[in-house]
Amino acid sequence: TVLELSGVRNILAKQLGSSNPLNNARAAVDALAHLRRFSEVARERNISIEKLYASS
Repeated sequence: TVLELSGVRNILAKQLGSSNPLNNARAAVDALAHLRRFSEVARERNISIEKLYASS
């Protein structure tokens, strides 16, 4: 629901643990707040962005 409200469509997700809707919404918002850019991950791993894409 959180992702659909933000404009993301056709998303498939799995809930682990709680089936409480409020807890699940909080977990989704927390996960979205902790997303990182590819450039940040590449810098942390000390590799190029191209190499990061190639490993996916």
